[in-house]
Amino acid sequence: MLKKFIILAYLASALKLHLSKISGINTFTGYGEGYVMVNRQRYERSMVVLPDRILTDWQPAGFDMLQAADFDRLAELAPEIVLLGTGAHLRFPRPELTRALIEARIGLEVMDLQAACRTYNILAAEDRKVAAALLFS
Repeated sequence: MLKKFIILAYLASALKLHLSKISGINTFTGYGEGYVMVNRQRYERSMVVLPDRILTDWQPAGFDMLQAADFDRLAELAPEIVLLGTGAHLRFPRPELTRALIEARIGLEVMDLQAACRTYNILAAEDRKVAAALLFS
């Protein structure tokens, strides 16, 4: 009986509880060095992904190019939370750049690009109003 319990406990700990297919919303279907895939389409430049649209004209070419106006544009989208994917490495923007999000009471989570993609998929599956703002190195 103990052996059966240990096997079941191991199997339960190995399960991933998330939807494997989400229909009707944008989801990340892959990523690698220098690219992400949304709905199986490859992108290689800064962008913002929301459940209902993709903005490929987000201006910053990389983390060092971030300006307050970039966060103003994110605030105009009015998500509940912005996931800022800062490329291959975790980097935090200066607080004065993110003022528009703070004033609009929009949450900001900073993470590397791949973590932002994974977190976005989970929040989008929960029907949250999330925006993934992605920067490539």
